[in-house]
Amino acid sequence: MSDLKITLFAHEQNESVPLPFVSDEVKAGFPSPADDFIEQRLDLNELMIPHPAATFFARVQGHSMEGAGILDGDILVIDRSLTARNGLIVVARLDAEFTVKRIQITKDKVYLSADHPDYSDIPITEDRDFEVWGVVTYIVHKAS
Repeated sequence: MSDLKITLFAHEQNESVPLPFVSDEVKAGFPSPADDFIEQRLDLNELMIPHPAATFFARVQGHSMEGAGILDGDILVIDRSLTARNGLIVVARLDAEFTVKRIQITKDKVYLSADHPDYSDIPITEDRDFEVWGVVTYIVHKAS
């Protein structure tokens, strides 16, 4: 199917943790004294998790979605309450395995596509056990 595997984690929000937020744009060039511009606080739970009961995390293992900016070791935020639409990145259960791919929906067929040239599209046929498990809403990866 692909080289990509995911490990799922449930979301547990025990308490809100607002962090300082610089509301000015951060330019990738001339440094600015950001501490002078902290105007509010940002809670990543509020930003990234609008549906806590339906939100899960997954750690990615593999390279088949690198073209979408999903790298080996990244954490995905997955919202199970959202409806999969054409072109969205989803976590799907396909023949008893979880995978993350871009869902392609046409008038007469559905397939999963990798965002990497080394991997072929996966057609979804009636003889396959298939379920869209959730929609990927955020990708978290460590800066190099």
